[in-house]
Order: sequence, then structure tokens, then C-alpha cells
Amino acid sequence: MSLSEVLGLLPSLATFPPTTSKRSRSKRADRVRGTTRILDWLSSFPGKGWQERWVISGADSDVDWIDLVTAGYGRAEATRRAVTTDGLGCLLLARVVRPSYEFLQCYRTSGLHRQAKQEFGAEVFARVHQAGLARGMIPSQLGTAENCLVKVVLRTGRDLAQLTGEDLIGYHEWNRRASAKAPMGVHAAWDLLRDAGVLEEELSLRRTLARGPLSTVGLVDRYGVRHGPVRDVLVRYLDERRPSLDYSSLSGLASQLVGAFWADIEKHHPDVTSLHLAPEVAEAWKQRVKTITREGKAPVPREGWPSVLASVRAFYLDIAEWALEEPIWAAWAVPSPVRRSDTGGFTKVKKKARAKMHQRVRERLPRLPELVETTEHHHALQQKLLAAAEAAAVGETFVHDGRHYLRIDRTDHRSKRRLHYRPTIVLAQDIATGEQLDLTRAEDEAFWAWAVIETLRHTGIRLEELLELTHMALVSYRLPDTGEIVPLLQIVPSKSNEERLLLVSPELASVLATVISRLRADNDGAVPLVARYDPHELVTGPVLPHLFQRRFGWRRDVITTNMVYQLLNDTLARAALTDHAGQPLRYTPHDFRRIFATEAVAGGLPVHIAARLLGHASVTTTEAYLAVFQEDLIRSYRSFLDRRRAVRPAEEYRDPTDDEWREFQQHFHTRKLELGDCARPYGTPCQHEHSCIRCPMLQVSPRQRARLVEIIRNLGDRIAEARMNGWLGEVQGLQVSQTKAKEKLTSLDRSITRTQQGAGPVQLGMPVIIK
Repeated sequence: MSLSEVLGLLPSLATFPPTTSKRSRSKRADRVRGTTRILDWLSSFPGKGWQERWVISGADSDVDWIDLVTAGYGRAEATRRAVTTDGLGCLLLARVVRPSYEFLQCYRTSGLHRQAKQEFGAEVFARVHQAGLARGMIPSQLGTAENCLVKVVLRTGRDLAQLTGEDLIGYHEWNRRASAKAPMGVHAAWDLLRDAGVLEEELSLRRTLARGPLSTVGLVDRYGVRHGPVRDVLVRYLDERRPSLDYSSLSGLASQLVGAFWADIEKHHPDVTSLHLAPEVAEAWKQRVKTITREGKAPVPREGWPSVLASVRAFYLDIAEWALEEPIWAAWAVPSPVRRSDTGGFTKVKKKARAKMHQRVRERLPRLPELVETTEHHHALQQKLLAAAEAAAVGETFVHDGRHYLRIDRTDHRSKRRLHYRPTIVLAQDIATGEQLDLTRAEDEAFWAWAVIETLRHTGIRLEELLELTHMALVSYRLPDTGEIVPLLQIVPSKSNEERLLLVSPELASVLATVISRLRADNDGAVPLVARYDPHELVTGPVLPHLFQRRFGWRRDVITTNMVYQLLNDTLARAALTDHAGQPLRYTPHDFRRIFATEAVAGGLPVHIAARLLGHASVTTTEAYLAVFQEDLIRSYRSFLDRRRAVRPAEEYRDPTDDEWREFQQHFHTRKLELGDCARPYGTPCQHEHSCIRCPMLQVSPRQRARLVEIIRNLGDRIAEARMNGWLGEVQGLQVSQTKAKEKLTSLDRSITRTQQGAGPVQLGMPVIIK
């Protein structure tokens, strides 16, 4: 393109319409002069076109050349520079040259960005702007996203409607190389182009760029193995094991065999080039593997060192076995450096870990009601505080729970960057302390903390399974014999690839119905569709109506594992639970799984049924979850006695006379059979062995009844909401849960009535164990 052809493009630009104004004619003339200066300067460099000359001249890397170009012209310095920059803008808008991102990072002018929005697709930029407003973006977010798109169109020279996902990914990768972080606004720009219909990609940019699983070669090369033949053997061995392992297990095996074993051998014994290790080398490694050493940090004990020894021993034994069938392995079939006796401590470590796990359950199960009560109280408090703030106008004061607050807006908040959370947020300031509160965020975090804890404790599912729950997981099953409809929760395969169904209790139905209702209310009556990234398998799942999702600024995403731990830790900090030593009591999501198993089996559920509910392939695994309490031992023993007494004649269970009771008390002090202190061997004949003692009845907690009443009311509200919105598929399942809850409430009321009408416990002059 010649100089005259370039100058001929300038009057046709939409951003520079012809006009008869004297000022406009002067401005146009300055732009033509500035364009001519730059093109004359570029003409002094070799190249086949203006773009090639632009790159060769070095103009694509910085803006220092602008002063060089304007130095030989008259007028004031500011005026000379303005003329040149106006000419540069014309060249960029006319697409004569396509600047690099390095240049655009240095050349910042708001006028160029405004004009580019008109030149590179005004109608599409308008749609993008409307999409940002629809998502609830604040002006700073929307402006950053639009500026990001302007840089991409200037770099590519294409209209906004012609951009592809690769164009934005290229900008993202350049910024990652240049500054080790993602460019501001690129994620929002990606989402806005999707909303405007420009991009057809289904996933967000974050999910599109998510790192996928590494190949076996990539897993091995992470540790920098220097000896090629040993590296090839490790790769071949892991390839053989890969089909039978999930990616997380394969990565862990590579960490043990390559990182903890061979990389350590090469580090401390660089002359070793064979798997056949000398005894002193093997012994030195077995001592080092018991600790973890990091550069700049003190060594710490490695808790799973027996597992590393077992993996290395299996590696050598597998090769020896495969060498019998495939000669390729024969050259590497050497004695294992790990003897059978070296792995003997593995059983001891497992028993120690099991004992520690049981102790965690014994400490946390009795304190679980306190944690649940704290969660419910905090959620209710944040709900009421948010409602009180919403009823007040900005600048007005309101009172809640005896404290005075002032409602403020974004401009009054000190930390504006933290407010990119929701389109409409409610802010308030505690007048007494001066603390500024994001009430919308506080209520949202309180709700999800309650939902996570309630779902975990009522289902016993794993954390990964919790985050994978979708609206489609709620199904109904009709019993073939009675025709009764039973609500079920479908758990997708996770750790053990065992799909299973859980019966939905009224309490769980209330929680899930509240979650679904909240998601629908925030998305025009439908559960939003989002994709979840699996951090273990390093894959992104399909777009589904996930239940545990939150709004993060303009986007929605499934709650992450770290967020679950943060919500749980915040709740524990408010509850201030401590153990017997006075130390803070911490809960993990897996603690709720063990507590669920212990409570279920202690309540009479057969252990093999519990194993099926938990998704365990072996009953032995479930038994390891069960922590035995002393009161469970006593209760089980008394239940055994009750079953034995059931075979005795009914005459023996009549109400005793006063003389008979006095005689029994005297005999009880002599034999003390019920406490297990009798010297007679258990099971030997004794005429007093099956004597009946009236036990105190269990008391029903008023809080338990109030909670059940609240569940019934909440289910009623969800049923009414479902009918009003035409969600007929959910009405029947919610009605079943409400009916079961009402039956449970009736049973509790009967128990209370019987307790109040009874004669009370009989005092036998001995301690009574009450749970």
C-alpha cells in the first residue's frame, strides 16, 4: 500500500467524518501531517510492506521512537508530539500496521480506545456492553473488559465479530509470559463475547485453559531423572499400571517411585546407574525416606514412609514377575532393595492412623450439635441483619439486635476492590466500632456454610461427591409392593467409581430444597448451568446444574475445595469448640463422613448396609470408620439381655411386689450381675440371671422437636413455591419428605407424653449412664 493510498483511507474512516468546521478541518490536516511523518520515517527502513518496516524499525517494542520522529519539526514540543500521536492513531485504526501487545502495553490513550470501538464493530461492542450490564458488572469491570477487547482487535486487525477464542488465548498467554499472571479483564471479555454470540465456546476461559492430566512421560520428567535407561523403565512401568489406576493414584505412584525413590538416589549417589542397588546405598535411602527435606526448611517426618517402601518393593517384584512372560523386562529383574521385613511397620502405622481417626470421632461426635447450632444461629442472624439493611435507604441508620448500623454504598466503602462480588450488594457500617460490613457476602457465606455442614452430616458423602451434586441427582423411586414414592439422592462415582443411591431424609430434603430455591431465585427460576473442574483428575466436567455453586462477581462457579475449608474454619472459629486439653477442635469434611458411619451403625444399621451407603467395596473399610463409645458397649450389652429375656415366660415380667423388689435389691448388691462384677462365668445357669430391671426412658430434647417443626414449615414453603412456579416434578418428592417429618414429629410427641405420664426411673442406689 502506497503513501497516497494510506492517506486516501483517512477520510473514509467512520471515526473521522467529513465536516465543514474550521476546527475540524485543522484537526484533520494535523492527522494527515502526523501520518505522513510516520510513514516517511518507516520508508527509511527495508521491507516489503508497512507492517514489515514497522517491525524492523523497532517501533513495535516501545514508544520512544515518537520523540525521534517529531524532533525535526517546528512548533512547540507538546504540539509536535500530539500531531504525531494523532497520525499513529490513524494508522492503527486504518489497520495499516498491527501493533504488538508489548507496544499496546506502553501506548495508552483513551481516545484511541473510544475510536476503536466505533471502527472495529460499533454494533457488536454495544452488544458486549449490554451483556456486561446484564451480568451486573460495575463500570470499572466493564471498562477493563472492553479495553482488553480493543487491544486484541488492534493486534489482530479484525473486527470484533471476527475474533476467535484463539485470539483471546493468545493475549492471555503473552501476558502470562510477560508478567506471570493473566491480563486484567480477559476472563470477563471472554464471557461477554460468549453472551454477545461472538464466541461459540461452551466453557469459560478459566475452564478452557485449565491444565489437563499429564502424560506418563510428563509425570516422570517432573523430577528431572538424568539416567535415560532408568527413566525409560519408570515410564514403561507406569504405562503398564496406568489403565488400572485413576490419575490421582497414578500421580501419587509416580511421586513415590520417581520423586521419593530414584530422584533421591541420583541426588545422593550420582554414580549409580542401575536398579541393582548396593546394600549400603539401599540402607542409606531407607533412612532418608523417613523424613521430608525441603530447601530452606527444617526436615519433617514423613508419615507415609512405609507406603513408599511398599510401592518400591512392588515395583521390583512386578518387574521380576513380568520378566517371566516378556523378555524386555529381564534386564531389569534385580533383587529388591526393600525386604519383606522392612514393610512390617506398615500394619503398625495403619493401626496407629486408625486409632487416631477413632479418637477424632470420639472427640467430635458429642460436640457436633454445638457446631450445628452455631451454624444455624449465625445464618439466621445474617439473614435478619441483611433484611434490616435492605429495608433502610442508603444513608439511613437502622437498629438490629440492639446495635446501630448505617447503610452505605460502594463509594463510601474503604476497600472497593473487594466489592466485585454481586451486582447488587448491601453495605453497612457498625456505628459503635466503625467496621464496614459487606452484608450480602456475609449472608451468602453463612448460608453455604450451613448448607455444606448439613449435607455432609446427613449423607456421609465425600467432599468431591458433595461438589458434584446436581439438580438431576434428586430422583424418586416407587416401591413395587406398596406403591410408595421414596425420594433418593444419586451419588455419582468418585473415588471408588461406585454409583449409589441415598435415601433422602426430611432434614436433608429441607436443606436441598432450600439450596435449589435459592439458586432459582437468583437465576430467573432455573438452576444455573456451570462446569466443574476436577482438581484430582485435572479435567473439566460437562455443564450441569450443580447445587453447590456461588456467584463470584459477574460469573458463577462451583464452590472449590479451599472455599469449603474456609467456610468450615470460619464456622469453627465462631463456635470456639475445644477438646479436653483446651486446644481448638478442628473438623474436616471427612470427619462428618466418619461421624455419619458411627452414628448409623450405633443406631442399629447393619454394617454391610452402611458400607453400601458409604460406597465402600469392603465391609472392612467401613469397620475402620466406626469409633466405639463406652455407652455403646453398655447399650449393646443391655440389648443382648433384652433379647434373652424375650424368650422367658411373660409371668416373670409382671410388676414386682414391694417384698420382691426389696429382695432383688439385696440380691443385686450381692451379685451385681448387671454391672458385670459377678464372679460366676457368663452363661452358666443361675435362677436370677434374667431378672428384669426397669430402665429410665430417654428424654426428648425440646430443641430437637423445634428443629423438626421448622423442617416441616420449610418443606411446606418449598411445596407452595414449587406449585406456584409449576415445578410439578418436585412437589411429590417434597410431600413425601414432609409426610415423613410429620410422622416423626408425632412419634416424638408420643414419647414425650409417655415420659410425662410414667412413674420415672427407679432409684437403685447406683450410677445411671445416660447418653
